[in-house]
Order: sequence, then C-alpha cells, then structure tokens
Amino acid sequence: MEPKLVVTEDGSSSLFIAELDEHYHSVHGAIQESVHVFINAGLKQKLSQQPVIQILEIGFGTGLNALLTCLEATAAQSAIHYIATEKYPLNSALVSELNYCSLLKVENSHEIFSAIHSVEWEKSIQITDFFTLSKCEMDFKDIVFRYQFDIIYFDAFAPSAQPELWTERIFRSMFEALKPDGILVTYCAKGVVKRTMKSVGFTLEALPGPAGKREMTRAHKLKRSS
Repeated sequence: MEPKLVVTEDGSSSLFIAELDEHYHSVHGAIQESVHVFINAGLKQKLSQQPVIQILEIGFGTGLNALLTCLEATAAQSAIHYIATEKYPLNSALVSELNYCSLLKVENSHEIFSAIHSVEWEKSIQITDFFTLSKCEMDFKDIVFRYQFDIIYFDAFAPSAQPELWTERIFRSMFEALKPDGILVTYCAKGVVKRTMKSVGFTLEALPGPAGKREMTRAHKLKRSS
C-alpha cells in the first residue's frame, strides 16, 4: 500500500491510500483536525497538571501529532515523554514533501520535524529540552502497557477501513495502558465504537468535532472510589 500525497482544505498535506480508500487526516484540514482533536481536546487538558506527561500515540503516520505536541511542550515548558506506534512507517521521500512546518511558521519547526523523523525506531531520543520521543514499529494488536500513560492519541484508520483496530480487545489494552484519570481522544464518534469503549470501562464525553465532523470522543479512565 503506497500512500499518495494530497493537500487538504486548510492547505496542509495528508496522504491517501487507494487500497483502503482512506486518508491519513480529514480532507477538511490535516492541521486543523490534529489541533482540535489531539492538542485542544487532549494535551491541553493535562498540561501544567503534573511535571511530566506520558503520551501514547496509536498511528504515528506523518508525524504531525508528534510535531504539534513537541511545539506545545516547548511553548508551555512542560516535559512530555511520547511513545508513537506505527506498523507502516513512511519513506523519507514522502516525508520530505509534507508541508506542515511551512504553514505553522514556528521557529525551529523544520529542524524539530526532521529530528522526529530521523529518530531510530525502538530508541528513546530527547528531541528538545521538553520532548522525548520513542517510535515503535509494531502492530497495534501487540501493544501491552499497564498504567503508564496520561493521554492516548487514538489516530488509527477509520473503523470502515480497518475494523480490527476498533475492537474490544484493542480498547481493553488502551484502558489498561492508561493511568487512573487518564484520557483517550479520537476523531471517531461512531455508536458501535463508543459502545465498545464503554464495555471495557471507559466513561465517555462527546465533544464538538473538527471541521466536517459533528462529534469527536474523549474517553476517561476514572479513578475507582475507595
């Protein structure tokens, strides 16, 4: 499956996989979707609440979420340890065509984005004073973490394209990976997905979606009362 470069409505790059009929991001805007779903509804809910934030990303993809998170960490001077998983890493030629840094116009963003993609897989590297990245090349079904993360960015392909990534088994592993009071954010708000999340213990919050979507989902792993 070879992705094809496309441009979304906010001018930012995304990729399209014809075999799945699936885009990596919303066609209404890659940057606007990532900021809305993962930064505003996810990261900013935890910033400044604790000295170090642990994040797991399901679907590293183009590296856009990692880039935006790194820039936010620097702006807030808040330490973030970020683990990103991906089964099909992109080749360097495709990465070089992504235009996020030109649109974001943030100092050193080109160098940061290059560093994010230069990190060797399966190694933990400090990208900036506030952002440490580990990239894991793996199948999402093989993820086994327990009580480790404050936030999960669940950015897998849509259930219609890869239903095997939206199962009870997957969400149970996500629930176990979160610390108590941790959150999972995703662009998806399908009824069957929300019912599956609830079945493994999540408490759900429906939020306004990014451009082109009515809703998104924030799932909470609440502390058990003693």
